[in-house]
Amino acid sequence: MARIVTAFTGASGALYGLRLVKALAEAVTEIDLIASKAALIVAKEELGLSAEAFIETLHALVRSTSGSTLHLHEVNDFTAGPASGSCPVDAMVVVPCTMATLAAIATGCGSNLIHRAADVTLKEKRPLVLVPREMPYNLIHLKNMTAAAEAGATLLPASPAFYSRPQTLEALADTVVARILDHIGVTPAADLVPRWKG
Repeated sequence: MARIVTAFTGASGALYGLRLVKALAEAVTEIDLIASKAALIVAKEELGLSAEAFIETLHALVRSTSGSTLHLHEVNDFTAGPASGSCPVDAMVVVPCTMATLAAIATGCGSNLIHRAADVTLKEKRPLVLVPREMPYNLIHLKNMTAAAEAGATLLPASPAFYSRPQTLEALADTVVARILDHIGVTPAADLVPRWKG
């Protein structure tokens, strides 16, 4: 069973994180979840869920599957497993990823568990997927993206695709989630979007 660290930060796009946890749970994975305080505020604004309701929704998604587990870590808990390179995780995703989080990861100047777990992921040469949602990008953003990519991260902007003609916001978000799964080596329980066949 794959073990995936999933981090939510305060950028717009809480739905991406929710849909990723759902897909990971359905694919039978062990999920280490870290959510910043700002991420919980965004979830309330965008999804209408209080912090408690958002966390309970995530737990319910995992409980509805067979075999998956969810470990919730406080954002400042440096004793958590993902803070150490000896913790046997397979990949990490930051979705959505704020520009401040990207900067901390790109420069190695982290101050919380999300930053530390990402640093560990890079130093252990494991897949790290960063999903920024900001637009437009300024030169600082682009330089930080370049630095993160040179260190081994995959930059996967939240740029949903429309060729599958998604009819709901969830289906639209799943076009991004499907690409995330591809890049961390997790096979979904069922294709989230039709594969392009040319």
